[in-house]
Amino acid sequence: MSSGNNNHWTGGNRIELLENGEQFFPRVFDAIRKARREVIAETFILFEDKVGLQLHAAMREAAQRGVKIDLMIDGFGSPDLSREFIEGLTSAGVKVRVFDPGQRFMGQRLNVFRRMHRKIVVVDGERAFVGGINYSADHLLDFGSKAKQDYAVELAGPIVGEIHQFVLRAIALGGKGAGWFRRRLKLAPPVNQVRAGEADAMFVTRDNRRHTNDIERQYRAAIRAARKRIVIANAYFFPGYLLIKELRRAARRGVDVRLVLQGEPDMPIVKTAASMLYHHLLHAGVRIYEYCDRPLHGKVALMDDRWSTVGSSNLDPLSLSLNLEANVIVRDAAFNQVLWERMDRLMQHSCKQVEAADLASEWSGWRLVRSFFVFHILRWYPALLGRLPRHAPRLTPAEATDLASRRGSGRSDPAGGATRTEAA
Repeated sequence: MSSGNNNHWTGGNRIELLENGEQFFPRVFDAIRKARREVIAETFILFEDKVGLQLHAAMREAAQRGVKIDLMIDGFGSPDLSREFIEGLTSAGVKVRVFDPGQRFMGQRLNVFRRMHRKIVVVDGERAFVGGINYSADHLLDFGSKAKQDYAVELAGPIVGEIHQFVLRAIALGGKGAGWFRRRLKLAPPVNQVRAGEADAMFVTRDNRRHTNDIERQYRAAIRAARKRIVIANAYFFPGYLLIKELRRAARRGVDVRLVLQGEPDMPIVKTAASMLYHHLLHAGVRIYEYCDRPLHGKVALMDDRWSTVGSSNLDPLSLSLNLEANVIVRDAAFNQVLWERMDRLMQHSCKQVEAADLASEWSGWRLVRSFFVFHILRWYPALLGRLPRHAPRLTPAEATDLASRRGSGRSDPAGGATRTEAA
């Protein structure tokens, strides 16, 4: 599903950072309830918990008063929605589409790779949300010690028109074809091109056809250009060799390079993989902070005083080489300052800084052997993963899949939260 992404700056935008579900969900649900014509939403995870039911109610209400609503969910990330949940949407007129639902073998899902990992909402072609937050109760603080720390952005201005065309194209290429896309654009109301603010923005996506490394290239270019500071907060950190090399080079030329990574991971392998890089990074002068309050789920970064990014893309093999992702890159001093203040607060009050002395207990011979293998994994995994089969997943109407007949372990009551964890 190609994005048609041109990677260019668009001026005149207003961009607001939203932190965690407490800020994100009320904004999105309110925007859906106030929609006049159209809502298009994509998400990796939708659980049938209190958050999923609020989304369900907002979409039903909007659809019943004539708003055209398209909801795309991922077949791997959202496999356990009940028939009642799906039919409650479709009976109101909501188009629910499943990205590559796949089949189960002995109860296990096999469609692990090349997932639709984006989190996007576009309302009336005038307002958009992009980030890393899924529709599940574990993005709320009252979920407890496993509540996720995460971020998204709300956008208004000309960049929303580009995001709108992207999501229309995603629906067309996934199911209805280019002819439907052209007709939909002709019928779609004019996108509001009025300036809403002063920020420049770039909408960057990753797919498995034409834009296989666009997000990573933007990261590397910004790291090369940095002269003052680099802060990357990323949930799943195991990037390729070229990005690691740029971080080390930046630190060695005097840039203050900081990584905020998981200290209380939702999956232990996440911390194990990232920690294999610690010696290599610390030796070059990179500072590493482990976020210890809760699982970190964010995918944000800032460089110097103007460049920032928020999105769905982790810096790991799945996001950089396999999944469909979407990030917004912002060129604006005010937004950069807000993101810096949030990251600084995290580092000051919720993180443990990793020191070289903390790692000194490892046997140096094992460290040498491990570094050799890690180096070659980082160097070759993007090319190797890229050779995995590039099937062309299609969007399937939810009622045409067996998704709605399952009530698996991710099902939970409206007052609670889902018990299953995804690499989300």
